Amino acid sequence: MSSAMDELEARARAQLDRLHEVNERLTAIAARETSPGDHVTAEVNGIGELTGLWFAPSAPQLGAGPLGDLIVSTAGVAAGRAFARRAEILEEFNESFADLVNSRPASMSTGPQTWEGTGSAQ
Repeated sequence: MSSAMDELEARARAQLDRLHEVNERLTAIAARETSPGDHVTAEVNGIGELTGLWFAPSAPQLGAGPLGDLIVSTAGVAAGRAFARRAEILEEFNESFADLVNSRPASMSTGPQTWEGTGSAQ
């Protein structure tokens, strides 16, 4: 295999590895929040799905309506934290991936190439 092909394959592999890494980091996101008064704890994943919900023994004393509101607000705070972490990961990924994509292998020229016999730029 030529040096240019080796470089191209290495770049493609690095890009794919970076995609796998960011996917693993996004999948691992979890945020947990406890309500004021410690009545409710909610946990969400990186896309805001509720993955855990815990109640203190005092939670039923709040009543159904206030408890429901507390669950929703606590889960919302946890989701906000998860989304903030997701945004950080994606921002880091976008910057590093753009650098990787925009870097040209040393063996490649910077301008369009004309392939012999076609007369057209490729």
